[in-house]
Amino acid sequence: MTDAKVAIRPMTGGDVDRVIEIAQSLAHAPPWEREAYESAIDWTHPPRRVALVAEISGAVTGFAVASLVIPDAELETIGIAAEWQGKGLGRQLLQALVQALREQDVTKVMLEVRDSNVAAQGLYRSHGFEDSGRRSGYYADPKEDAVLMQLFLTP
Repeated sequence: MTDAKVAIRPMTGGDVDRVIEIAQSLAHAPPWEREAYESAIDWTHPPRRVALVAEISGAVTGFAVASLVIPDAELETIGIAAEWQGKGLGRQLLQALVQALREQDVTKVMLEVRDSNVAAQGLYRSHGFEDSGRRSGYYADPKEDAVLMQLFLTP
C-alpha cells in the first residue's frame, strides 16, 4: 500500500486528458474515444454512470467508470498509471467505486476481463467478485476470451 495520500473523487471534464493518457498507456484498457469519457461524466447522457478518479498530490493517477441500470451496474473500465500499479491504489479505487454504487442502490456489479489479465482478476476476486461465465473470443487485438465476474452487494 502506498504511503501517499490518495483522494478519490468524481471525474470532471478537466480530468479527461489525463484519464485518456493513462488508458492509452495500458495494454488492457478499452480504446475509448474522448466522447466516451465525456459522456461518462454527463448524467444527462444515458446510461447513467459513476466515474471516479484517484489523485495523489493533485495528479490523477487512476480512474474507474461503471454504467448503471439499477439495480445492476457494469464496471466498464478501471486503470492505474503504470508508476502506481502494485501499490494498493487499484484496491482503494475499486473499494470507493463499490461504495458509490451501493449509494446508487446497485445490488449487483458485473464485469468482463481478459482471460490473460490475471492481476485484474485477482483484484476483483479480493473484493468478492466471483466468476460467472466466459465469452469465447470476446476481445480482439489480440483475440481472447473474456472472464465474466459478478459481485452481489448487500444494502
